[in-house]
Amino acid sequence: MAKLARSLKPIFWDTDLDKIDIQQNKGYIIERILEFGDKPAVKWLLATYSLSDIKKALEEGRSISKKSRNFWEILLSDQ
Repeated sequence: MAKLARSLKPIFWDTDLDKIDIQQNKGYIIERILEFGDKPAVKWLLATYSLSDIKKALEEGRSISKKSRNFWEILLSDQ
């Protein structure tokens, strides 16, 4: 099972990192980083997941605020 980097713990403060699989839980991970992530977390996100995976999570995610969704849609629209 592929695991999250320990550096992401502040974003997943309420979750046991050892129980998160980066493939099985990718929607949850992507949504959480898009909502709460800092620059290093976003760099990790872009290195770990495809742009299509990120856009899909952005479109389908229910836990991303309207403000964050708008920001990422604008930022990723040229990609």
